[in-house]
Amino acid sequence: MHARNAESHFMPGNDQSLHCFHSDDASKHSNIQSVTGQMQFCTLESSLAAANYPIHSLPSSLNISPNTGSPVSQQDSHSDNAYGSPISASCVTGDPNDLKGKLRELENAMLETDLGITEGFENNYPGHISLEPEKWRQMTGIPRDLRQYLIACARAIEDNDLVSVEWLIAELKEMVSVSGEPIQRLGAYLLEGLIARLNSSGSSIYKALNCKEPVSSELLSYMHMLYEVCPYYKFGYLSANGAIAEAVKGESMVHIIDFQIAQGSQWVTLIQALATRPGGPPHIKITGIDDPFNAHARGGGLHIVGQRLSQLAEAYNLPFEFHGCSISCSDVEIEHLDIRPGEALAVNFALQLHHVPDESVSTKNHRDRILRMVKSLSPKVVTLVEQESNTNTAAFFPRFVEAFDYYTAVFESIDVTLPRESKERINVEQHCLARDIVNVIACEGAERVERHELFGKWSSRFTMAGFKPYPLSSMVNATIKTLLQNYCEHYRLEERGGVLYLGWMNKPLVFSCAWR
Repeated sequence: MHARNAESHFMPGNDQSLHCFHSDDASKHSNIQSVTGQMQFCTLESSLAAANYPIHSLPSSLNISPNTGSPVSQQDSHSDNAYGSPISASCVTGDPNDLKGKLRELENAMLETDLGITEGFENNYPGHISLEPEKWRQMTGIPRDLRQYLIACARAIEDNDLVSVEWLIAELKEMVSVSGEPIQRLGAYLLEGLIARLNSSGSSIYKALNCKEPVSSELLSYMHMLYEVCPYYKFGYLSANGAIAEAVKGESMVHIIDFQIAQGSQWVTLIQALATRPGGPPHIKITGIDDPFNAHARGGGLHIVGQRLSQLAEAYNLPFEFHGCSISCSDVEIEHLDIRPGEALAVNFALQLHHVPDESVSTKNHRDRILRMVKSLSPKVVTLVEQESNTNTAAFFPRFVEAFDYYTAVFESIDVTLPRESKERINVEQHCLARDIVNVIACEGAERVERHELFGKWSSRFTMAGFKPYPLSSMVNATIKTLLQNYCEHYRLEERGGVLYLGWMNKPLVFSCAWR
């Protein structure tokens, strides 16, 4: 879930690219990778055919069913997971192991009667299993359940269990649908990620999901739609802006450093608020940091953001200055930030810091280095908005389960707003969510850029860097509650120790906090 979504008059920043999977434990998966060597899987082929989308030709032997009425019945795929019910109860307990065990028994029985089965693994996938899928289901006695099958497939990949992986993927490709129920739609992208992991082909799947970067106006449409239908981003922006406004109250010169400014839409409401401050507006300077790769999504470099914000500030008679810093967040040093004496400094990390590699990726540990650098600047406030998810250092299988649990709630929240057959909804999920999901599942090392951490871990990092909590004010809490009145009643806002959490039903999804 990328951070910088669009107001109607601002262009959005581009999502991080999805790179190829390079396993840190390549030897463990060498056999399974050789089996699936040329297997590709593209959700576009099924999802877009019915919606008059361009269909991209891929040498794929797997195709997602384009029908909303896939073999998974409505009762099987949705009724027991309504509105964010945890997947762990039905998927992570004994069922996947039981399924895997039965598949192992079946594999042994088949090998006794067909010793040549392993020789057939070099053939194109699938089509070399001796038994038809229906016979497999009858012999295992396992009900056809999408959740159980996805979890069992991930575990089989973890265990290098070739026969189980092959059979499960053959089954799963007929059970998922990008125009189906939330679990079917999420399952399509989870399956995409699993196959990408098998093939070490994260970059290829990235191209399949987004064969050509959409033009700026299209990406604006996708991101703006997600911005409007879900409150996650508005929650983050409004809460961060509230903390900054509170911290710089009475200051005449305010310098905001935004570590991923993208199109700059977060600062529209803050400029408007500070322009009407009693006693007159302060002089505002914004340093906008953004990777040069994102320029195409704005239609140009950071100067475009500066021009738009300057025009807005001028309309409100607010003294304004913009400093663009076209550099990767991980490479930022103090000399890039144009710090001047007498400025009240505010630093903003809105759904960005999880992209910065930590000690699990590099000995340089840029994540903690940046926090220490920011602390040395003695800022008035540092705002942090992040997803409440643990996908950073977790091993593959628990990371898959975590992503499954997290995005189940996200997809269900979208489902109450956008129709399932909507071409726009397919675009939103594909362009704004799917690449994140595939990256979490398929990639390792430096290629895995989606590295979320829970608030507790972020709290430890900020504390070790010398920060102290700066509790969000009750006014911020009240503003967010007012915002949520415009959305589904299943969204939940919770305050714990000065930290705000926004969730879907009982699942926290995003948190916002401040430090000084």
